[in-house]
Amino acid sequence: MAAKSTHVTYNKKKAWWDIKASGQKAPLGHAKTKLAAVKKARAISKKRKTELVIHNMDGKIAKKDSHGGDPRGKG
Repeated sequence: MAAKSTHVTYNKKKAWWDIKASGQKAPLGHAKTKLAAVKKARAISKKRKTELVIHNMDGKIAKKDSHGGDPRGKG
């Protein structure tokens, strides 16, 4: 079963940004900057047709972006 969302979260221990799929412990990737992580995560989210959830360093959600499966749209 495919993940329903892709998350960009800050990893305090490693001092980088993780890209994770909901329900999975292992990250899909990492990036040194938030901008680079969002770019990678957006590509993954579009390919998997999931919702992209971007978090701030404190863990709060900063932005959401849907890339498919929207019942109101064509996806």
